Order: sequence, then structure tokens, then C-alpha cells
Amino acid sequence: MRVLSFVTGIILLGSWPSFGQEWKEFVSKQDFFSISFQGEPTVRDITYESEYRINLPARVYTHQNGQSRYSVTVVNYKDSNKLHEERRKKCIADGGDGDQCQDDAAEELRGALVFASWTFMRREGTKLTHYAHFNSDRVEGHEIHLTNADGSRTFGAVHMHEDRLYIIEASVPKGAPAPGLFQISVRFLDNEYRPVRYEWVGSQLYINGYPPPPRTGGGRGRGQGPGAQGQGQAPQGQGQGQPGR
Repeated sequence: MRVLSFVTGIILLGSWPSFGQEWKEFVSKQDFFSISFQGEPTVRDITYESEYRINLPARVYTHQNGQSRYSVTVVNYKDSNKLHEERRKKCIADGGDGDQCQDDAAEELRGALVFASWTFMRREGTKLTHYAHFNSDRVEGHEIHLTNADGSRTFGAVHMHEDRLYIIEASVPKGAPAPGLFQISVRFLDNEYRPVRYEWVGSQLYINGYPPPPRTGGGRGRGQGPGAQGQGQAPQGQGQGQPGR
């Protein structure tokens, strides 16, 4: 399911000059995702400070096209429990006691999506215009729209899959259509670098930390599900691949 504004943005793409370049699928085997950029993104390592003040490794993938900017930030939470335990032990060894040395690991992981969205919404000089529950290939997320001080707009989606936090955002100039093609092209990859898409089970979708629902075949009609070869399979190695459309 995608929000109508994103679909509208795709329809309008041809009317805005900055979208004239070809979109190509970029695959990150390091961070288990793919997404379409209009050129090779720059990649840099950063440190992400979590809600409970632990430092986590992260990467930012960025591409600038004229006045439009596209980025994906991926934060690895896989060692967050270990880091919290180490901090708790140090606190006790230093003479701390009770709540002073509380282990916040569970709250950290469960609240990562909310904290990232809250931080996104509180950016200085912006006005929040939309906030909603969202999903991509039935992976739970939040959708956020901001209007910036200069009239430009920022469209964001925040997801968490397999203990990795994905912050996807695109900023476009005032009057430009929503960057729908960028945001709906994200795909999450499994340990064999195949795109995943989950089934609805009643109202259940994929929620990080819970038993996952069954998978469907490939995601948005691309790919053939587990064990697939050819169309929809992520290319080998990090870099640009050919979209499996």
C-alpha cells in the first residue's frame, strides 16, 4: 500500500525538468536494501546517537540532482542490546544502583522507529504537514511530510527491518511534485540479498522484533520469491543494478 500523494508524484514526474534523468536501481549489500537514484550516491559512515544515548554505526547514501536531494540513512541496531548490557555493568561497577543502572535495551529497540520519526519532525525551521502510519512491502513504517522555511518540501519514510533502521528522505524545490518514484522504489533484502515482501495476516504486517508474517513472491510484482533467479534478484556486489521491472 502506498499513499496517494506518492502516486500522484509519479504521474507528475514528466512535468518537472529535474526528473529527466534515468532512474537506476542502487543495491547495498552492506545494508540490505535497494532503491532507485538518478545517479551513483555518495556513501559515508556516521555515528548515530540513539534515544538512550548509545552510539550506533550508520551509513548515509546521498544523491543531489539540481535542487533536489535524496538520501537513505541506515542505522544498525544489531549490537544495541550488547552495548546497553556493557553500560549497565559499568554503571554497577562504578557504584551505581537501581534505576541508575537500568537496562534500556528493550525500550531502545522497540522505540527506535518512533524516536527517528520524532527527530525527523522536530527539525528546525520546518512545518509538519503530514504524519501517518505507512508500509513498504508490508514492512511497518511512518510517513512524514515537512515544508521547509524556503518553501521546499521534504518527504520522509522511516522503517525498521531485521534490526536496521532506514530513514528515507527526499527534498524538492517549492512547486516541484512529490518524489514518489524514489520513495516507493525502496526494497528490503534478506540475507541472500533477495527482495522481501510480506503477506497481510489479518491486520498484521512486518513489525521489527515480532515473528514475521509469511512472505509473498518478490515484492510489488518484481521477483519470484525465495530461490528466484533472474528478474527481481538483487545484483551481486554493491552498486547499481538493473531494475527488475
